[in-house]
Amino acid sequence: MTTTAAQPGHNQATEFHVPDAYQYDHRSAGRWVLSHLWRNKWITVFTVVMTLLAYILFSQAHLLIGDAANLLLSPNPTVEALAQISLIILGAFLLTGVFDLARSLSTEVLAQHLERNAREELYISLLGKSQTFHDRQRTGNIMAMATDDMQQLNLMINPGFLFIADIVLGFAVPILTIATIKLELIIIPLIFVVSYIVSVRSYARRLNPITGKERDRFGKMNAVAEESVSGIETVKATSQEAFERHRFNRTAWIFRGYFIRQGYIEASYLPVLFYGLALGASFVYGFALVTAGTINIGELISFMALFGLLRFPTFVAIFCFTLVQLGLAGGRRILGVINTETELDENADGHTDVMRGGIVFEDVSFGFEDGMVLQNINLRIEPGQTVALVGATGSGKSTLAELINRTYAATSGRVLVDGVDVRDWNLTSLRSQISKIEQDVFLFSRTIASNIAFGAPDAPQEAIEHAAAEAQADAFIRALSDGYATVVGERGTTLSGGQRQRVALARAFLSDPRILILDDSTSAIDSATEDEIQKAIRRAQEGRTTILITHRLSQIRWADQIVLLEAGRVVADGSHDTLLRTSPHYRRIFARYDVDLPPLEPAPAGD
Repeated sequence: MTTTAAQPGHNQATEFHVPDAYQYDHRSAGRWVLSHLWRNKWITVFTVVMTLLAYILFSQAHLLIGDAANLLLSPNPTVEALAQISLIILGAFLLTGVFDLARSLSTEVLAQHLERNAREELYISLLGKSQTFHDRQRTGNIMAMATDDMQQLNLMINPGFLFIADIVLGFAVPILTIATIKLELIIIPLIFVVSYIVSVRSYARRLNPITGKERDRFGKMNAVAEESVSGIETVKATSQEAFERHRFNRTAWIFRGYFIRQGYIEASYLPVLFYGLALGASFVYGFALVTAGTINIGELISFMALFGLLRFPTFVAIFCFTLVQLGLAGGRRILGVINTETELDENADGHTDVMRGGIVFEDVSFGFEDGMVLQNINLRIEPGQTVALVGATGSGKSTLAELINRTYAATSGRVLVDGVDVRDWNLTSLRSQISKIEQDVFLFSRTIASNIAFGAPDAPQEAIEHAAAEAQADAFIRALSDGYATVVGERGTTLSGGQRQRVALARAFLSDPRILILDDSTSAIDSATEDEIQKAIRRAQEGRTTILITHRLSQIRWADQIVLLEAGRVVADGSHDTLLRTSPHYRRIFARYDVDLPPLEPAPAGD
């Protein structure tokens, strides 16, 4: 595939990339759009050529109208001569229509290519961003970029690109044709063009900040709507419909305000007024030249007809610059996401190997912008070992597990898997051998079979059903109307919490990970089903390292190693029996259970 020269931003870190992808210019929104057009350069060149030919023929036809007028005013006009020039004029107008049709079709193709390629680039960029980046985003705003801002890019090309060609060639070709009649005739058209350029520059400067704010406000309005719909269960449960309506209306009102300000600016568009003055002045000037014998009546008619061609590019500029400014504003928003540096890189040339499952934390600390979550973690997990992470909510258990597969990158220290720093692993190789099941299970709006096979899309149906049976999900799946072909609602909302967690367990069993992370993954399952799933988990953990994040005593007890976290620090580490005897922090966890606790042993001297 042909590519442009690499530009700044193309070599930035990313968790996912497409090999040999076309390289666009990311230095500014304008350059970015032009590089997209250049990717389809032959369509772009064809559009410009068709527009040029259309205006040349259109201008020549108006020039011939003047010749026809002179022929009619001559002493002895012949029918043959009039028929000949009429047919030539007709042919010129017909060819102009053909060229107009060709440029319209090519511009539409160009616009669709731009929207499609830009959307693909944004999507690939989003796939490559880190979890930290996505944690900071509002889904509605991202969706506004992927839909409405992309549509603005489309409109910037068609009809915006057509209008730009109309403005440039719509001024240049008629004025050059006027110069062929008499050079003096271009004085007033040139004065008008200068006034037009000055006025349009001032218009664009005032319009640019408004369109930028308008696109930003649209993204925020879309984000408010998305949040309300996504959280509709909470909204209805708390009877906050009126509050959400008021919140959305307030945001929409601000968005409306920018549209009104845009309308005020467009209403003060002066070039149309300048054109009217220039048209009148041109007629007076042309009539004076006829009176002086410098030009004839036919040349005056051609001059006025050609000057009349300047009206359309003058008038259309108000729409053109609005479309261009809105498109560039949307482009800047999209490019801002694409150019955002991510913390992680897929490390395509990194370490790849079949994991054994050994995990080591060496003085690991991690935090977000608002503070540290983990501090000075030192921990060793042997291959095949089952380790339970326990502690109060917010102690850092889930975050600690997410450092293993580089969902987040450690702020300091090292996390090693099989003795290799996770930063040195090929990210795909690392993550494909680690499976994590969370309490809040995410299912896609697809068939249940597709959801189970998400980590192994080529798995046969028999393997999918076997994994479901291992996760105690086969029975309820077969009881559904379409069995494994049943399409679940978005985020799996048509299934109960326990059903979603069993589907997620089946997904993990099918992918056969070397490290299995269970983040309170049986919290929504009844006790009877949990007993069966615990048996399946114990079978699944054979030969692999298992990390349990749980508050359930039944799971904690059979862990080989228990790590107690408090405020982001490891405060105790050992077996269940050992920690019951030595750790007051660990004993407090079981204070609510009706269990006999052994006497607390005194801490060793020096501790």
